[in-house]
Amino acid sequence: MKLYNTLTDGLEEFKPIRPREVWMYHCGPTVYDYVHIGNLRSFLLADIIRRAFEFFEFEVRQVMNITDVGIGGNNDEGEDKIIKGLKREGKTVSMKSMKELGDFYTERFKEDIVKLNIEMPHVLPKASEHIPEQIELIKILEGKDFTYKTSDGIYFDTSRDKHYGKLGRISKDGESRIEQNLEKRNSQDFALWKFNSNLGFPSPWGQGFPGWHLECSVMSTKYLGNTFDIHTGGIDLASIHHNNEIAQSESACGCELAHYWLHNEFVNVADAPTSLKLRGVDKMAKSKGNQITLKILVEKGFNPLAYRYLLLMAHYRTPVIFSWEALEAAQNAYRKLKETVSTYHVDTTSVELSLMYVKEFTDTLENDLNTPEALAVVWKLVKDESISPADKYATLLNFDKVLGLDLEHNEFEIKDIPEEVQKLINKRESVRATGDYQKADKLREQIKNLGFVVEDTASGQKISKL
Repeated sequence: MKLYNTLTDGLEEFKPIRPREVWMYHCGPTVYDYVHIGNLRSFLLADIIRRAFEFFEFEVRQVMNITDVGIGGNNDEGEDKIIKGLKREGKTVSMKSMKELGDFYTERFKEDIVKLNIEMPHVLPKASEHIPEQIELIKILEGKDFTYKTSDGIYFDTSRDKHYGKLGRISKDGESRIEQNLEKRNSQDFALWKFNSNLGFPSPWGQGFPGWHLECSVMSTKYLGNTFDIHTGGIDLASIHHNNEIAQSESACGCELAHYWLHNEFVNVADAPTSLKLRGVDKMAKSKGNQITLKILVEKGFNPLAYRYLLLMAHYRTPVIFSWEALEAAQNAYRKLKETVSTYHVDTTSVELSLMYVKEFTDTLENDLNTPEALAVVWKLVKDESISPADKYATLLNFDKVLGLDLEHNEFEIKDIPEEVQKLINKRESVRATGDYQKADKLREQIKNLGFVVEDTASGQKISKL
């Protein structure tokens, strides 16, 4: 399998550290609010990677952190995002309330990934439960002279790391998002620990909270070892967060953190307010006020897996332009696919996978997880009349192990059919039984004029809305 490695800026043949095993880490959510659908794209990338390797019969170990404490964001601002969440909701700020807020939004996040059919990581550690390990990492860095103390915290000295920024050059815009503390030795230096006299965790340097970058280094290496196969995340994390993660991890252990770094592009909003637009679109973000949650999609009548389908229509390294029209088109295509697949299901064990299509499908996965091409193979198979319905069904369910579209179940089946339509359906079934197919076709047209489509399958008539 070839994967695009941000570390080397090119496609590389994947070579696991352990034969037939993949150990991978993904940056999880900061649980101070609902995640938006732009955030969810990065979790889908991790899911597709895992599913693809499992499809190829690798044993996968997946870890994703939960940021429920710590100075969040690239700019080292001196306030924990969980505290910001409490203030937003008008709640008392305390260590107890921070935990309650973090736990609440952690559960909401889990609900969202279940709705998107994203497999739960094998390990889902919380930052708040790994404070001793984070303090220990700072001590190691301190012992190697990579840290220094200012009036507001402990910082990593990037000038001591001659390989700093190896994942990608930090732009001047990126530098501006790192807090310009006059006590910092270098503009790119970042906080390992920030002091807070009011609340926080005790440490050898003073009460406070860990820096955001620190937790990922600690939890990835605790559960995967000092060096693991794959690290993933959104492209916005590459220049600062992931460079900082690499710097502190590799400075501590003297070894490479991850062999492959994969990053997904943004979900951009097509109909953003004019003040937010950049060439007609803008990145979805809480800070811009243009975020849309999965809950909003459901309230508007969309199936969460239609959004998964929309994301799969684009390669993970290509930006997705989100609009309600695009989502509606994706839902229509997804509905058609599921309704078509439901007509293939027959009670027989004498089915075979279509090896020609399996080869085409696996080729798309091996080419840097090319999901739009994988979907093209799906539709090509659907339209191929030379393949039996039973073999199509078995092959498509095999593909769905990677796509995760739940093709085996059709929740789009019509439950409430108008009485007039149902009478015509029943009449048509009786007519078909007599062999009068010409009259059956006329009844099919009458039903179509009332907004419903009839398909004849091995198990009987299949009804769907136009």
